[in-house]
Amino acid sequence: MFTFSLVCCMACHGGFSLDEQTRCSWYNPEAVLEDLKEGMTFVDVGCGDGFFSLIAARKVGAEGKVYAVDIDASRVEKLQNKAAEQGLTNIEAMVGRAEDAVFCRGCADFVLYSMDLHDFDEPQKVLENARVMLKASGVLVDLDWKKMQMEFGPPERIRFSEARVAEMLELADFRVASTKDAGPYHYLITAKPK
Repeated sequence: MFTFSLVCCMACHGGFSLDEQTRCSWYNPEAVLEDLKEGMTFVDVGCGDGFFSLIAARKVGAEGKVYAVDIDASRVEKLQNKAAEQGLTNIEAMVGRAEDAVFCRGCADFVLYSMDLHDFDEPQKVLENARVMLKASGVLVDLDWKKMQMEFGPPERIRFSEARVAEMLELADFRVASTKDAGPYHYLITAKPK
């Protein structure tokens, strides 16, 4: 069936790390990053071991930049090792809380949350940080778990519905540009700064 490895994570609610094959069977990572272009600046909030950071680093190229943050030092180290193995020198990864992470002001083209917005202690603060980092022309993307019971993933009680995320984005000075399904278990919300 599905393969995933359990990970002990201080900030996660029973979090786990999905392998690449499982992720690609659930949703299309390229579609999630379709607005990301060469030369852009990408921010991966709650990057884990860098599944999206690594894809983004290849997409933005040598002229682009990837910033990544995760509270789990071992996962950030895995990201750094993978980047080194692949010769990717445009990734700056740090260990820290998303609530404290502001890599730049008005320099990011793309901020991503991948199945983790519900994991943060202060998700509203995390979205406000994204607003600080994004350019006026930037885009925020939240790939998240549908709010329904599943045999895997976080418990339904802590998941955010699409409507709840839209409310939170509005409070953080964003407007929702689109909401759509991203496979059977996830949805994808794209938002722009107001």
